[in-house]
Amino acid sequence: MGFVVSESDDSFHDSKPLRCWLAEVRVATYCDSDCSHHCRVHAMFRLSAFADEISPDPREQVDVLKRCRIRFIEFRSIYRTNVLMLSDEQIKEFKKLLDGEGFALSAIGSPVGKVAIDADFPSHLAKLQRAIELCGIFGTRAIRIFSFYPPGNDPHFNPANWPQYREEVMRRLSVMAELAARNNLVLFHENEHRIYGDSPDRVADILRTVNSPALRAAYDAANYAYCNYDPVEGWEKTKEFTAHFHIKDWKKGGHAAGHDYGMIPGTGDGHIAHSIRGAVAMGYDGFAVMEPHLRGGGPTGGITGPDLFPCAVEAFRAILHDCGATEG
Repeated sequence: MGFVVSESDDSFHDSKPLRCWLAEVRVATYCDSDCSHHCRVHAMFRLSAFADEISPDPREQVDVLKRCRIRFIEFRSIYRTNVLMLSDEQIKEFKKLLDGEGFALSAIGSPVGKVAIDADFPSHLAKLQRAIELCGIFGTRAIRIFSFYPPGNDPHFNPANWPQYREEVMRRLSVMAELAARNNLVLFHENEHRIYGDSPDRVADILRTVNSPALRAAYDAANYAYCNYDPVEGWEKTKEFTAHFHIKDWKKGGHAAGHDYGMIPGTGDGHIAHSIRGAVAMGYDGFAVMEPHLRGGGPTGGITGPDLFPCAVEAFRAILHDCGATEG
């Protein structure tokens, strides 16, 4: 059986307990490949965007998204300044812009967890606390997080050595999940290049070990392809924990294989349609967040531009249509 978030736009911002909000789930039986001939499962995808891929200017971000018929933002940065480093006045002005244009957030796109596993944890936890404060300001109940870089952020670290740091990764993520749960929030873990949770097995390990409704998966097919993992395997091993999608595509191997830019969704090696069909069969009800990286990307974000961003959106809409999904 699969468990899927089922939140309405209103309940997403109410005071409903986390376990009810996240686990007020519709239980759907996985169907075979001929599911459409035997049963009809409702699935709803709300499109959101890492709008800083369009422009550092929030006014331009909003204008382009309106033309794309998208009314949600995964808030990572404005003015080339990370969301957690913005002043209170900048936060106030951005909130005023969103409210005036009828926009809301799908999540705080924080960089929490993008530090070395041996970095000071209490000081880093203060960044999560700031993200929690911003959730209250913007009326969202979700924060994007990561699962730590190798010790010393060593670029030559051998992933075979991760087991000796596993216990500390799980301890830190458990502390973070407990803090989120106390504040009635959920953390979405992104499978990012070079962190502990960049492989299908380690992502599943995290979610089973921490075992908290306050920690779910943000499935990113492109990141699996970029890291030379199979995105289909990534989906199959983590779909029961997935409550959020990041939408970008890439050729397998990424920069190391000479592939410096993201691809239009559906044209890379992310096999995006596979996960979308799977989510439809499960009755997925949640966000799909556009993050195309069509002009490149790195540890702090990506660039697509106001001209190419709509192309990526429409390509993903075609995938949704082909997979029998409904856009909310």
